[in-house]
Amino acid sequence: MSQWIDMLRSHYNWCLNDRLTQYHQQFIQGDYCDIRSKSEASPLTCCVTKSGASGNPWKDSKVDKDGKTRNPRRNAGDIQMTALPELKSARGWYAEIDATVLQQNIKRLDTAYKNFFEGRGFPSFKNRSNFKSFTYAVGVKIQGNKIYLPKLGWMRFHNSRAIPSGFIIKACAVRKKQDGWYISIRIEDSTIPDFTPKTIGDNPKVLGIDLGLTKLAHFSDGYQIDNPKFSTNKKARRTLKIRQRRVSRKVKGSNNRKKSAIKVGKFHKKISDKREAYQWKVANKIASRKVDIIAIEDLNISGMMRRCKVRTDAKTGRFLTNGQSRKKGLNRAISDASWGDLGLKVVHLAAKQGKTVIKINPKYSSQECRNCGHTEKANRENEKFICTQCGYHEHADIGAAKTIRDRALEKVRGDSAKLGVERLNAQKISPRSSSKRGEFGNPSNRDIKSVIS
Repeated sequence: MSQWIDMLRSHYNWCLNDRLTQYHQQFIQGDYCDIRSKSEASPLTCCVTKSGASGNPWKDSKVDKDGKTRNPRRNAGDIQMTALPELKSARGWYAEIDATVLQQNIKRLDTAYKNFFEGRGFPSFKNRSNFKSFTYAVGVKIQGNKIYLPKLGWMRFHNSRAIPSGFIIKACAVRKKQDGWYISIRIEDSTIPDFTPKTIGDNPKVLGIDLGLTKLAHFSDGYQIDNPKFSTNKKARRTLKIRQRRVSRKVKGSNNRKKSAIKVGKFHKKISDKREAYQWKVANKIASRKVDIIAIEDLNISGMMRRCKVRTDAKTGRFLTNGQSRKKGLNRAISDASWGDLGLKVVHLAAKQGKTVIKINPKYSSQECRNCGHTEKANRENEKFICTQCGYHEHADIGAAKTIRDRALEKVRGDSAKLGVERLNAQKISPRSSSKRGEFGNPSNRDIKSVIS
């Protein structure tokens, strides 16, 4: 399995490089001279690199219902999948890997490109530290505490959770971690209906949540959840410092250095497991609240952890202090809190109970006065909130959670009113109606409730 991961990583990087090369030659390099025809050719109409995996971009001709013959163009993923037999014949060691694993490896690259077009980062080449898994699509079998993986055979494993009757195995992901190999199985039962959100009435109950570092979460009803700080507490930082020092004192390339590095990796995994278990408990506590809507902050975590801008002296050109050394501790605390993973778990568990999760922009939520609406940075000092205009005071983070709750409630009511107006428009209600509730642009609560439900 370790050899498979090395070969799949090489295959992933080769496919990514092939796509980058093909894009450069077709759309950046421009027209070229064809050696055979000795004439100018356009890369937009013919392929440049015939030896590459994307050298045959057209499918077989098909006849439509209208009787027209078409040659549909294939995407890069389909082209590289059809080139897998050539890869196995040219490099025989790839024939040892299951075919579905190679196909899923290309789909992994397709997913990376899809995420890029949706606004995320561009796909990057993988190394040993960020490529440690592969996926099966079919052929996986389980009997008791034994599992069958195609091309690998039967092997024993710790069956932590039995598969319920009626479910079938859809996919299986094999991951390599510091303390061994792990298997994640995705199962499906088509007879079970999907989770449907519950109907929201005119006065829904909303729970606002403000995320923090001193306390992990502050609820709008005043409840607070502690932040254990698994990797930033005093004991964890001291243990990590000692183990990393032992690694640095070993000879580079020696077996003792590798053993010490494994111990550091196991310590990091232990912290990650503790954080994961704690977040599931917190998410379950949030999702089990008797509310209809859960409002959480829509935080730009990557932007919050971005490095400070470089400051230079205009006269001498020397670098000036920009506060990055102090911000390093804040970045570690944000990474340890792992707000993004907690939000995903809340969404997952809330969907099972039919509850709606809304992400709210938290801008100035902890600086806005809930009494007079005055917003100023001086209103907040650490965890205290004292309005400089009217003197209103309360806990800053709990007040921010209440503000998030109110913003979510306004958003829900505003969307409901908008839907109600659109429905009245569709029904062509006369604007000269004698009833004010039935007047155009003023839908009744009954209409709004029926639209939401």
